Amino acid sequence: MHALRSLLFFLPSLAAAWSAPNYSGYTLLWQDPFNGAGGSQPDTGTWNYITGLHVNNELQEYTTSSRNLQLSGGSTVQLVPWHDSSNPTQGWTSARIESKYTFTPDAGRITMAEAQIRFGDNPTNRKKGMWPAFWMLGDSIRHGTGWPACGEVDILEMVNGALTGYGTVHCGTSPGGPCNENNGIGGNTGVADQGWHTWRVMIDRRSNNWQSESITWFLDNNQYFQVTGSRVNNQAAWNALAHSPLFFILNVAVGGNWPGNPDSNTLDGYGSMMEVAYVATYRSN
Repeated sequence: MHALRSLLFFLPSLAAAWSAPNYSGYTLLWQDPFNGAGGSQPDTGTWNYITGLHVNNELQEYTTSSRNLQLSGGSTVQLVPWHDSSNPTQGWTSARIESKYTFTPDAGRITMAEAQIRFGDNPTNRKKGMWPAFWMLGDSIRHGTGWPACGEVDILEMVNGALTGYGTVHCGTSPGGPCNENNGIGGNTGVADQGWHTWRVMIDRRSNNWQSESITWFLDNNQYFQVTGSRVNNQAAWNALAHSPLFFILNVAVGGNWPGNPDSNTLDGYGSMMEVAYVATYRSN
């Protein structure tokens, strides 16, 4: 843990606004800085637009509409939930995108995955039912492996507008299993405000011993949670989390098992959006 902490004293070098920063001792492997004209949409060569997915008793209908998913024109992407009477089911629309890009954490190195994110400025007490997230799933789910055996690493989740960020892993079997499903193994941190913050996980495989490897969560370079292979205590489950291909997901869910449903005070629109400046991966040199 102390080695991980010391690695975070590096400073990002100057870079173009909203591009992923460069970090001393690390190589930038991949990024999407969400460049493009305002009102256009993320590159479909980079992201899959998800529709027709209904899980966790959520209310939203994910759409491909630029009303729910658009580039700002300022090198960010905006995922916007709307209370929409045209939705024939539960009256809410939103967006979810999943990266076509995958990466596998390298043995003997640290792999970092991060994004810079802010939330719309609707009052926090008027976001009941909002559930924005930046997370990763094991690519094996695209090839027949079920959840949670595929592995899931939640880099950031927030619910109901509360200024608390959650980081969690899900793995193994459900219910119960090595990751205590359906809750997972997780930690949380307070967040100062709804403005721009950097959310990161570091997957540390330098020991080349799965039990002492770790996944560590950071908010603005400050560590707030860590899970080791020995805590999961199941090699196959750990391999799904830290040794296997992963892809990124950005979404704003509405309602569901965790936050509960919106109420009459819940506001929609840009004030309840999640805005992302970049998503990036790095590898230690």
